[in-house]
Amino acid sequence: MEVLVLPTPADVARRAAEVVIDGLEAARRDEPVLGLATGSSPLGLYAELARAVASGRLDLRGARGFALDEYVGLPAGHPQSYREVLLREVCGPLALAPDRLHVPDGSGEDEDELVAGATEYERLIREAGGVDVQILGIGANGHLGFNEPGSALSSRTRVKRLSDRTRHDNARFFEGITDVPTHCVTQGLGTVLDARRLVLVASGPGKAEAVAAALEGPLSASCPASVLQWHADATAVLDEAAASMLRNRDYYDASAAGL
Repeated sequence: MEVLVLPTPADVARRAAEVVIDGLEAARRDEPVLGLATGSSPLGLYAELARAVASGRLDLRGARGFALDEYVGLPAGHPQSYREVLLREVCGPLALAPDRLHVPDGSGEDEDELVAGATEYERLIREAGGVDVQILGIGANGHLGFNEPGSALSSRTRVKRLSDRTRHDNARFFEGITDVPTHCVTQGLGTVLDARRLVLVASGPGKAEAVAAALEGPLSASCPASVLQWHADATAVLDEAAASMLRNRDYYDASAAGL
């Protein structure tokens, strides 16, 4: 695992974009597959990728995008559904065709329909040839996607209940906590690990404890993001604040300088 620490969130976005573009180029596929995270963490990265598209350096017109997760129970077109978020923040700026964006189906009327949709999502990922580069954020409690603490490290796409902490963290995107869904459909940790390259971005002091647990703690379901340690091509791109609790910072800096 490579750990890159940059001075500011803007630097994080620029460096992470380079890692993503390099991974897509290394895939050497006519229809590369990009795994898409939502939330505030990857917004700067998406802006940098949009600049690369505008300059002609990156062409995603033939790419496919697969979202990490989706809320259960939001009506079609709800502005905070992750499909709508990705249509605004990714498809338009990155010239990724909306019909090439795939998002887990959270519209099922009951558990059986939701489970069937999750199984179908796994099939679609396999049919696309797997994810070439998966963009990731990290929750303050160490969640990856919506895999909350306690999630099986080998889990696949499935229905999950959101923790109270996650719902309160996400309430800023809604009118209030009562409007935040209680459940989601999320790629599992095993699904995430199938991606050929993982790129985690994190900024700010609120992520420092989770980042330290994920990168330097034990591989444990108590910190779902610790599965990054198990991946052969994972890069964490952090700002100074998010990296502030790392014990092995000197080594990471020396290693990055050597590369």
